[in-house]
Amino acid sequence: MMKKWFMTMGISTVLLGSVLAGCGNNGGESTSGENSNDGEVTQITLTGWQSSPQEQKYLDETIALFEEQNPDIEVTISTIPDSYMDVLRTRLIGGDGPDVFYLDAFEAPGLIETGVVEPLDEYISEDFDLDDFEQPLLDAFRGDDETIYGLPKDTSTLALFYNKDLLEEAGFDGPPATWEELEEMAEALTTDSTYGYGVVPDLARLMFMAESNGGQVVTDNQASFGDPAVVEALQPVVDMRNEAGTAAEPSEVGSDNGGEMFALGRAAMIMEGNWTIPFLDENFPDVNYGVAEIPTINGEQGTMAFTVSYVMNAASDKKEASWRLIEFLTGKEGMEAWTASGLTLPTRASVAETLDYTDDEIYGPFVAGTSYATVWSDDTNLPIINNNFGNQFISAFLGQRDLGEALKEAEDVANREIQ
Repeated sequence: MMKKWFMTMGISTVLLGSVLAGCGNNGGESTSGENSNDGEVTQITLTGWQSSPQEQKYLDETIALFEEQNPDIEVTISTIPDSYMDVLRTRLIGGDGPDVFYLDAFEAPGLIETGVVEPLDEYISEDFDLDDFEQPLLDAFRGDDETIYGLPKDTSTLALFYNKDLLEEAGFDGPPATWEELEEMAEALTTDSTYGYGVVPDLARLMFMAESNGGQVVTDNQASFGDPAVVEALQPVVDMRNEAGTAAEPSEVGSDNGGEMFALGRAAMIMEGNWTIPFLDENFPDVNYGVAEIPTINGEQGTMAFTVSYVMNAASDKKEASWRLIEFLTGKEGMEAWTASGLTLPTRASVAETLDYTDDEIYGPFVAGTSYATVWSDDTNLPIINNNFGNQFISAFLGQRDLGEALKEAEDVANREIQ
């Protein structure tokens, strides 16, 4: 289904390379000025990061498609390979920022607050069809006054990967539907060489679970993950490792990440993102795996969503051309080209249907999660809160500290830093 469409379309594989290859300078200099009617070209810059050579190819192809349809605009792509936000902020402050750039939902509230991001409401026309976006993803880039500052270019969610062969050997005919079933199956699946469940113990993966009992990780822009309701929600994950012995993190079995831990058979089940699909298919084609939505917790569905938007530099003097680029890349045609690879998923429901992701047995669970996911974003202090959570949660997960004590200490430290 998907591979046939991809071979026919062939349009998404060059894309990220151009974004990564160029170099941004003051939004780019125009050879003739914006909106020129004399056949000359307006040059704009787009800055982002590169996750893989595949991603580069898809970005290049999508930009090439835009330039073919907009011959009066030339896009120069620049990549920031390391410390993206630090470098980007320095460029923006110094007046050397790009016209258009990637902005992760995690960092969006803080950067929007500075005033360097252009509001987009006045550019968005009715036929752009904002309602087609999955609303939690779009809302991640709204300001406090509901103004839209960015349009989500793609998303990734979490789902449950399970090894079909290992489940069958243990007598199971399918994946768990509830968290209680997952715990029971993990016990049966754990052997001398395999853990029933692999855990990546960071807040970006666990935030939806932490809030499943009614507690909040962040309240009024302050850390609140020491709340007993949060501790109670996360305790089962800790207990699976320290009490039942049925869970472990990747580094405990010599793996660098969750996908590798699963691929090597060191975990029978793991919660991972859709980026794991091409990793498995290309590097571990013999692994017989399935994908399901995350098991329900307290009867409720949940997962995490990670999304990045295209935003415009408020200081750009090429705003019309910049908007035309954003409009194309987040419109139906551009998004279809960009997300055809499966590396990331569309943020528009119509594009997910066009690409047959919605009913696909592998991609479908990820698409389903976009409607109820907790977006990896919050207020401006989430980066500080996240750092302090990670400092202490891992110690509890590894059995070195009581979870409640660890999270309370981390909460207090985070809030002192915020103040």
